[in-house]
Amino acid sequence: MKKTLVAELDFRVNVYDIDAMGIVSNIVYIRWFEDLRMAYLDANFPYKELMEEQISPIIMNTEAAYKEPVTIYDHPIGRCWMTAVGGSSWEMAFEISSGDRIHCTGIQKGCFYDVAKKRVTRMPARLANPFKDKV
Repeated sequence: MKKTLVAELDFRVNVYDIDAMGIVSNIVYIRWFEDLRMAYLDANFPYKELMEEQISPIIMNTEAAYKEPVTIYDHPIGRCWMTAVGGSSWEMAFEISSGDRIHCTGIQKGCFYDVAKKRVTRMPARLANPFKDKV
């Protein structure tokens, strides 16, 4: 499957991210997923603009598969991309790596919410259109 509209970030491992053995805590990967998802939105439909239209993405599920620990000495890079787009739902894949090592992979599933109407709404066309016939 083609990785459509990939977002990528370099991450710095901070002292508060690690345990006594110098290994990054599992919860940090989830925070990095969130940073990647926001970078993805910033590149394709900034959250501020979504909120001006009274629409917000909602996370319904996050899964992480921890493959190999990140240490204080690593220089991790994160990537995310859409893997599925529905009428109101979406699914993103995540990967945290350094060099040729994959440290963690993950999936997030969510939908879009109309803040004014207080209900799930269709995915904005601006985000859905690039995926027609691609995912």
